[in-house]
Amino acid sequence: MPSPRFPLSLIVGVLLCTGPGRAETTTVKDGNVIRLGEAIYRLDGIDAPEFDQTCIDDQAEPWACGIEARDSLTRLIGGRPVRCEDLGPDKISKRRHVGVCTVEGEMSSLNQVMVRQGLALSAEPAIKVHFKADADAAKAATRGFWRGCFAAPQDFRSGKKDGELSGAACRSDRDKEIRAALFPDNLQAPPNCAIKGLFAVRAHITGNVGVYHIQGCPSYAGVTRPDRWFCSEEDAQAADFRRAYNCKPKPSK
Repeated sequence: MPSPRFPLSLIVGVLLCTGPGRAETTTVKDGNVIRLGEAIYRLDGIDAPEFDQTCIDDQAEPWACGIEARDSLTRLIGGRPVRCEDLGPDKISKRRHVGVCTVEGEMSSLNQVMVRQGLALSAEPAIKVHFKADADAAKAATRGFWRGCFAAPQDFRSGKKDGELSGAACRSDRDKEIRAALFPDNLQAPPNCAIKGLFAVRAHITGNVGVYHIQGCPSYAGVTRPDRWFCSEEDAQAADFRRAYNCKPKPSK
């Protein structure tokens, strides 16, 4: 288990990668989403903690596991070229595609390595690749996040606080205290991420799970305990949050 709660290098890794016939730039957005040139890929068959998600480590201390997942994927790539097999549009987010992405010179995909190292979970449904055996092996060896205790990323995304917890450090006799750490009332904002998100039933009318508020919105200051933090509007919209109606659109250039 990495020791830092918030790693010192918190800037999203920007890596030189190769696409068909031209050099591409890849940005690691979180533990299972990367931008390759103009295309955004969700890694098929896996799910990783959200960027603003908190876990607890093997010492029962709060741990910024979402940031660690992002930084771990950045380290796996290590500045080397990446290629993604495009599996088509992502049904979860219309702005993304699903892909199997591999670092040049490596046999195993980034998808598989993240699960194998205990840095992501095997997720269904998958389009092409399945990693249950890798996830079971990582859990048995208590690698990565499995050494601590965490909520399933999909539960964190939806605000489901009573879902099943996973990891060797989960304790039934301290369930209430652990859940309070995993779903804090005052969720800490990741560095350089200032967009506030609130779960809202009224947002379901537009097919969203919540509403986000950007700096400059009249409602921004009043949101003192956001349920989520986002680094960009693109990230908020990919998580199925819509912009608050009192936030004026940015002026076109």
